[in-house]
Amino acid sequence: MPAPSQSWSAELDAAFAAGQEQVLAEAYRQFAPLVHTLAARSLGSQASADDATQEVFIRAWRSRATYNPAAAPVPAWLVGITRNVIADALAAAAREQRKVRAAADVLPDPGHGPEAAEVMADRLLLEGELGRLGEPQGSIMRLAFYEDLTHEQIARRLDLPLGTVKSHIRRSLSRLRDRLEVDHAAP
Repeated sequence: MPAPSQSWSAELDAAFAAGQEQVLAEAYRQFAPLVHTLAARSLGSQASADDATQEVFIRAWRSRATYNPAAAPVPAWLVGITRNVIADALAAAAREQRKVRAAADVLPDPGHGPEAAEVMADRLLLEGELGRLGEPQGSIMRLAFYEDLTHEQIARRLDLPLGTVKSHIRRSLSRLRDRLEVDHAAP
């Protein structure tokens, strides 16, 4: 672990523990680059690192009452929180990938015959468009289309707020309609 900044002191540790907001701002100024670098290296994306950095400082501020300056200086404590946030983000990403794989495994069999080829072509087209939606929109729409789940069931399955699921479905249906209409001739 890197050594604490030369300008960081035990007095600042005590002030942080006491809840002085300006010390949180100083901790962010000094240590956000370190936290962001650790998160970016572990999570592999700048957006995920940005989210993780924000989460680290939110957790630090919310749990400042449990911070013990005698046990560790704020920089070391922040690195510990960073490790926890990274672990949580990696676990969430793994859960999301498992959900996506599970949703993809439930594609119904189109059967045989001439109609089956058309059904398969439609399914492949739809699956390609669902993939372009990104996550979690693609997973939400797969659960709605292929498993015929209600908004509430999808929210429970993906552990998302109901309003978020409804918004994703509404926006995704609009995007799919716009992308799948041929010369605006589709009803």
